[in-house]
Amino acid sequence: MSDSIHLRRFCRIALSELVPDESTVRKLTRRIGQDTVNEIIRVLIASAVREQRFRARAVRIDSTVIEADIKYPTDAGCAGRQGARARGSQARQGDWSGGRWGARPVAFDGAPAARDLKDDPAALGGGQGRGARPDRPDRGAADPLGQGGSAAGGDGQAQGARARRASEAAGGAKLDELADRCDKVAEQICKRVHGEKITDRLISLSDPDARPIRKGKLGKPTEFGYVAQIAEVTPNTKRGARGLILPAASLPGNPGENTLLPQTISELKQLGLSPREVALDGGFTLTATTDALEDLAPERVVIAGRQQPGSRRTQRRLQRYRTGAEGRISQLKRG
Repeated sequence: MSDSIHLRRFCRIALSELVPDESTVRKLTRRIGQDTVNEIIRVLIASAVREQRFRARAVRIDSTVIEADIKYPTDAGCAGRQGARARGSQARQGDWSGGRWGARPVAFDGAPAARDLKDDPAALGGGQGRGARPDRPDRGAADPLGQGGSAAGGDGQAQGARARRASEAAGGAKLDELADRCDKVAEQICKRVHGEKITDRLISLSDPDARPIRKGKLGKPTEFGYVAQIAEVTPNTKRGARGLILPAASLPGNPGENTLLPQTISELKQLGLSPREVALDGGFTLTATTDALEDLAPERVVIAGRQQPGSRRTQRRLQRYRTGAEGRISQLKRG
């Protein structure tokens, strides 16, 4: 109860003060966690509705890719640059064990495959440098890892076993979790060399939730990160309309627009917002969208690029209003 009171007091101050700098917001988000930030956003919106008499007439919804803070990933790069180095660093740090800090772990060397990959730039870059496609077999990594990648699985398992022994000595749960991720990277390398399909690919040991996402853009055909659905509720649909942005809906992998839509609708219902008009991107399908919006019961729903019944003037107005979602997403990414 006291936490809720403190949040409300903080949000009352936040509504009357200038917004902190972007870098400050980013550092605070990493420190206090995304769940806490989302709760602050909900309290802010509730305060705006209650104290500023905000009325949500319309909502525009679109999805975008939030890129993870990682280098261009390859399976060989995860094994060479991240695997051995990260495990060694974590093992040296130790963990709280038996009432004492920094228990000395069992020493183990970096993987031979990782050392070979480190000395082989072509293998680290997938054979073609930064422009290599991560969904094609990494033939440059076959020789360092063994005949056709058969040694990669055994080597990865040996690495995991050594890491687990070090984890038991140091009492480090983080090291044990890191060893499991290294095992998964070793399995991915085996599948890649044999040309097998890799589902739910791990592209970073430090950010295991990030995934490769193909959007078909000319400049960036594949982006690495997360899909987030952004919903902005506004008091009108005029040019330059501004409103409140809900906590972003997101799921691991590359979920579709309609997969994330129920989360967005749930946020609207939780905050007690019932916009009369809904403007959506062209990636939404009509049947699934109608089913998801059934409880919200808006008066008008417009999906970009689809002919729908109603006044042409209203259609054009909502189409222009929906286009503003692209500018809002661009603004959020810039600042």
